[in-house]
Amino acid sequence: MAAVDEPVGCVNRAFEGADDGFQTIDLRATIRRNGAYQGEEDTSSQLSPEERALRCGWGMIRPSWLQRFRTAKWALFWLCWAGAIQGMVVNGFVNVVITTIEKRFGLRSMQTGVIAGGYDMASFVCLAPVTYLGGRTSSSKPRWLGWGALLMGTGSLLFALPHFLVPPYKIAGDEPDDFCNTNTTSAALCNEATASESGAWAVGIFVFAQLLHGAGATPLFTLGVTYIDENVSKKMSSVYLGIYYTMAVVGPALGYVVGGQMLYIYTDFASVNSETLGITPLSSVWIGAWWIGFILSFILCLIVAVPLLAFPHELPGAAEIRASKISEAHEGEASKSAAFSALRELPKAAAALFKNPTFMFLNLAGASEGMLISGFAAFLPKLIENQFAVSASEAALLLGVITVPAGGGGTFAGGWLVKRWQLACAGIIKLCVAATLLAGLFTFSFILSCDDYPFAGITTPYSSPRIIGGDRLLAECNQGCSCANAPYAPVCGADGIVYYSPCHAACTSATTSGTARLYHHCACISVNGTLPIYTEPDGSNPMMYEAINSTCKSDCPYLWLFVFLTFCVMLFTFLATMPALSATLRCVREDQRSFALGIQWILVRLLGTIPAPLLFGFLIDLSCSVWGSGGECSKTGACHLYDNKNMSRYMLALAFAGKLCSLIFFFLAWWFYRPPGKNNAVVPSIDLVHSEKSNGTIPTVATVSTISNGVDRTNGYCNAALEGSDHL
Repeated sequence: MAAVDEPVGCVNRAFEGADDGFQTIDLRATIRRNGAYQGEEDTSSQLSPEERALRCGWGMIRPSWLQRFRTAKWALFWLCWAGAIQGMVVNGFVNVVITTIEKRFGLRSMQTGVIAGGYDMASFVCLAPVTYLGGRTSSSKPRWLGWGALLMGTGSLLFALPHFLVPPYKIAGDEPDDFCNTNTTSAALCNEATASESGAWAVGIFVFAQLLHGAGATPLFTLGVTYIDENVSKKMSSVYLGIYYTMAVVGPALGYVVGGQMLYIYTDFASVNSETLGITPLSSVWIGAWWIGFILSFILCLIVAVPLLAFPHELPGAAEIRASKISEAHEGEASKSAAFSALRELPKAAAALFKNPTFMFLNLAGASEGMLISGFAAFLPKLIENQFAVSASEAALLLGVITVPAGGGGTFAGGWLVKRWQLACAGIIKLCVAATLLAGLFTFSFILSCDDYPFAGITTPYSSPRIIGGDRLLAECNQGCSCANAPYAPVCGADGIVYYSPCHAACTSATTSGTARLYHHCACISVNGTLPIYTEPDGSNPMMYEAINSTCKSDCPYLWLFVFLTFCVMLFTFLATMPALSATLRCVREDQRSFALGIQWILVRLLGTIPAPLLFGFLIDLSCSVWGSGGECSKTGACHLYDNKNMSRYMLALAFAGKLCSLIFFFLAWWFYRPPGKNNAVVPSIDLVHSEKSNGTIPTVATVSTISNGVDRTNGYCNAALEGSDHL
């Protein structure tokens, strides 16, 4: 009988059938104990409880045909959509409608900052228990993810509720009292103003809805990340996570684009025809249908939650994947402690992570980056609207267009570079330093500032003398019009100057032509030459006017330059996102990863994303030139006009200071990083001696331990399956 050739080299049975890329390891567990294959008759009733728990399904419903979807690819598919919906709602729809709900409910930027920060407040409270309890081996991460999606959908439905609790929106400037009329009393106007600015109660509903958003989204980027990392090979972990985070960035882009398009629809379109009101999306008093996007997100959350709840707590091949991974955790006494499994050991687990300097400096860098991302995501549309005189829908569309290639492309490129250059933990952190440095240079885009609107009484004088000691908005030409409490309804005069209202322009009559409201006989507007003529879109019905209810065109040439520089800032900012996450996962022990991500997101929110909207809103309120006011019977409402130069300076200071802090913290994270020692590997029969981390690439394997079969591998690898691996 012929001798059978024995395999040469080091053989590790744990790596038989290992994946070569995107394919998840197949345990060949499709052959069940009773000999039946998947696709044959359903024998789920003969399986043990442990085997049933590893099957896709809901409760007792776990059909065989559903098991074909029990792969890492399908898990990634549904997680990507869940992350995209979360970004679309929280970082897209909410940020797009900030200025709209300010006008609709008479809110200040500080109040909308509280609304924007409600999401992170809930995440801060929920992160520790969710990540610790959900990260235990006995917990089902997909179940946490599915119920979180349902909770997030409930928050979206609640966010749209204030629209249905208020009467239809009243257009200011359309009533007889809004014109120059000496018989109008201030008391009547005050009552109208009070009625239009009585929506401060909606802040409570918005904040509670954001709390539900935050609680529901908590598992997505903590348990969701670890679920992917546990069920794919280490070689492909960065790619899978890069795809996941790319979709998370595409979500806000969808939110900006879709939400911006919704603002072209009139808020009460179901009961009011906006064409009969003589207003268009270009009108200053236009209120778009801000609430439709949240109804849409509620439906999408329901759709995504169902398949997420069907996945088992681990996918086929997870055990072999765990055995194949080599730890790159920061080498320290605290990191060598045993796994933490009991809730009473929570302080001990946290202390072990706090003693990891690399992990802590990565957290601080994430906090400063999170402050900038959260603050600018909420108020960058407002900045573009006011600096460059564009509508809310146009500003949202611009941000949506640049977010897809800049945010999504930067996130995916960061994960790809980690794999392409085969970077170890030190090299990954150095990549973060370089990307942050480049992003910091482009933050000087915020120095671009346009001249303020020529606003009568504020930035430019009236054509008639001003009343000494009186309101800035009053002059001799409108002194007898009783305009002190007129509602804000800005009009663009034929002289190119913006007036607070038709009353302040001393207009006595108006006509509607198509979708425009034209004002006539305006005593405060002086035009040298002929009056401008308005024609309907089809060119018919030409009509001269002295003022129109739309914004004056801006001659500022910096819009597209600002958009390009903002694109560069976003590109390099998100380029560091994926490498920073990868470095965080590598610098801690595997049994600490879920909890480490939870601690990181707590610190990022506590130090960054929670105070960011409040800080940005406070500084934006400081740059306000004209506040909404209802006179003696109304409190200060929304800001109507901002000082562009002050707003630009405040944003530049915040952006530069934040990037400088991020750069310092990333550098310190690299400086204090210590690679693991030779006894920190989990793969048997391999003795690793690491080289210095000065080049930031994969350490060289210098020696190989004695192997039982006597084969000496000169390339430094004991297992052929590990040759060429980018993780040694």
